[in-house]
Amino acid sequence: MQLAEKQNIKEVESLLKNTSAKIAPLWSLENFVAVNPYLGMANRPFGEVMQQLKITADAEPTLPISFYLKALEEGRISKEDIANALNKHKQGINADEFLAQLFEQTDDQAFKVKTVGDLASNLKGKDWKRFMIDRISHWAAAYFDQNQATWKTAKKQDSLYTAWKEEAEVDYSTELMGLSGFKNLVKTLPENSLEAAKTILEKLKVPENALELYLQRLAMTMSGWAGFCARIDFEANLAGNKESRATSEFITILLSWEYCLLELIKSDELKSEWSVNKSIIVTYNHVEGADKQVLNQLVLQDAFDLANQRTIINKIAKDGKSAIEAKTPRAQAIFCIDVRSELYRRNLEALDPDIATMGFAGFFAFPVKYTQMGHEHGSNNCPVLLNTSHTIKETTGDAQVDAKIIANRSLKQHVQKAWSTFKSGAVSCFSFVSPIGLSFLPKLFTNSFGLTRPVIHPDQVGLDDKTVEKKRVSLEANKDVTGAYGIPLEERIKMAENTLRAMSLTENFSKSVLIVGHGSSTVNNPHATGLDCGACGGNTGEANAKVAATVLNDSDVRKALINVGIEIPETTVFIACKHDTTTDEVTLFNIDLIPASHNEEISHLKKYLRMAAIAARSERGQRMNLKEGNVEQQVFARSKDWSQVRPEWGLAGCSSFIVAPRERTQGVDFGGKAFLHSYDWKKDKTFGVLELIMTAPMVVTSWINLQYYASTVDNKVFGSGNKTLHNVVGGLGVFEGFAGDLRVGLPLQSVFDGQKYQHEPQRLNVIIEAPVDEMSKILEKHQSIRDLCDNEWIYLFAMNAEGKVAYKYIGDLQWEVV
Repeated sequence: MQLAEKQNIKEVESLLKNTSAKIAPLWSLENFVAVNPYLGMANRPFGEVMQQLKITADAEPTLPISFYLKALEEGRISKEDIANALNKHKQGINADEFLAQLFEQTDDQAFKVKTVGDLASNLKGKDWKRFMIDRISHWAAAYFDQNQATWKTAKKQDSLYTAWKEEAEVDYSTELMGLSGFKNLVKTLPENSLEAAKTILEKLKVPENALELYLQRLAMTMSGWAGFCARIDFEANLAGNKESRATSEFITILLSWEYCLLELIKSDELKSEWSVNKSIIVTYNHVEGADKQVLNQLVLQDAFDLANQRTIINKIAKDGKSAIEAKTPRAQAIFCIDVRSELYRRNLEALDPDIATMGFAGFFAFPVKYTQMGHEHGSNNCPVLLNTSHTIKETTGDAQVDAKIIANRSLKQHVQKAWSTFKSGAVSCFSFVSPIGLSFLPKLFTNSFGLTRPVIHPDQVGLDDKTVEKKRVSLEANKDVTGAYGIPLEERIKMAENTLRAMSLTENFSKSVLIVGHGSSTVNNPHATGLDCGACGGNTGEANAKVAATVLNDSDVRKALINVGIEIPETTVFIACKHDTTTDEVTLFNIDLIPASHNEEISHLKKYLRMAAIAARSERGQRMNLKEGNVEQQVFARSKDWSQVRPEWGLAGCSSFIVAPRERTQGVDFGGKAFLHSYDWKKDKTFGVLELIMTAPMVVTSWINLQYYASTVDNKVFGSGNKTLHNVVGGLGVFEGFAGDLRVGLPLQSVFDGQKYQHEPQRLNVIIEAPVDEMSKILEKHQSIRDLCDNEWIYLFAMNAEGKVAYKYIGDLQWEVV
């Protein structure tokens, strides 16, 4: 049945909406977010989605078979793992038979869904698909530009489809390329995007039962810009606006090009192949007609995952500790659950066992919008799954000093803008390059040899070192022209209680409690914010740590907490810190606010934090192949080297998320590849904290893990390619080269060191110490979380009272003994 015979506008809208849901949102470089590229498809089994993506996006589901065979040869996978994976897939053969037939030649050609653009590009002559991508990308870069371009060429006040249509109607490049009549044909399209989509689908005569695969293939043709539109819809949805249709309108733009190519390319062969392609899509069954090669790859991936699970389970059983009697340590340090913290925490505890470390989500349960001095707009310092609760402003504590800083920063911004305009001006740029350009030679020299930092850190522009040390947060509730800011006392009390209970920190407070956010330090790196907190919109945890420490040091808050059973000793001081994951330096903030009675403690902490940093740098240096010379010096040099494509490894290798008291994993070497979240279920009477962990941090860590997975197995489709070829577009993202689609995911250099993968494709193993019945209740209550587990996007395990991994979730709310 053809679309024209049945579909109406509402059905077309639903169709576009369903296609849009399969496109993962893409955040801008300024606020890079580690996102699950398979988002929107987790309600279906992992293997089934991989099969569909193979035919709609030509996306690889796993690494090449040779990778797994090498792992088998090295003993990292066993034949028993392969046999278990074969049983799960109901293949009916043993491991030896499976391995023997892996490279059997087959005459069958794998089926691929094709668009009109795909078919047109196969004709002799022009690469129409590439031309289409370049033209749309050129327009989108102008439309979404975030003040990078000097000249504005797109009408941002119009909707996507309207703005594109208006430009396409006067774009002569299509005519010059030989697509005669393009402008006039676009003029005939309806002004409303939904009407246009309906009209085009009728013209293309796409059968109803072929629409899902065809539209997914079309959207994946430009998944970068489609993902950027999906991010607009995602944020609008989070804010309560269900009417945002940016992704649907972008798909309509792609449909418009499909229609124009089919109508204007004078080729009977194209029209014939288009008819045949539609027929093949209709008859294809993406489950029963599964690609044999893909099935083999999925079996090997399952075997690799099983082997990884066995390794981590054995490691915990061998090196993990049973519960020990609670005592008050000399100091406590609460780090983000980020895998890079695991390495530092382990070294710190080894150096001073009387410093207890804990893991918690790096925004520390304070989802705030943080506005720096001299900035008009703040940044959302919290996971993108959450809305911010309060706006917090930065201050030095002195209104006169604040005013001077704001004036200074404003002046520098105006001067910088004028200077930038001069450098990029059509006439002035020539005089800049010739006489003025010579004055940059000393700076170029010192930057190139690592003697100076090429650019000052944005947070420190217009500030001297003393002022930087005085920066703090203002919590007093107030209002100005920008709106309300601060946190009222009643809400501070509630947030403090929620935070401490979520941390399982309600007693045995040390004299010093460090709240350690994290960030990175790199230069000339478009993906720099991806090395900060990948969950919190590419922001560091500095602001959240300062807010948390200020709230928890508030005497009025502490008095109120006594009424809910949480008594913080008067001698306890919370100290905001930041862990630089590139250099492993830990900075303590607002030291001047700490009582003199803590001077000895601070000296002790600084000593061991420095020692832990040295040990951590040494360990990280091995992974970066820094085996000769001064490793310390080389690590710091990488952080300010503007030619360095691998300043640090970020979260590469992340493969497990362990939720349990720290003593269960203390001393276990996870190699900086495990997310560690502190949690004591015995203190969680209603299991509300467990529910929070499974619906927030567990989802965020799965996003990070699956982004690294996808960027590794198919960097062409789900990654951003070669860093050395990147060009920043509109301040939004990168092209790989001078044109093409906006690239998504991680650069190849973030997962591969040139010889081996620093991130190996392993689906996340979530290990939680809590009763399985309570976890099952939460899975039953939250379908999206259950989908992740039931469909094997992540693996869920339960730890028993002895600290051993005892049960594995096998789907449908059932568990099996490990």
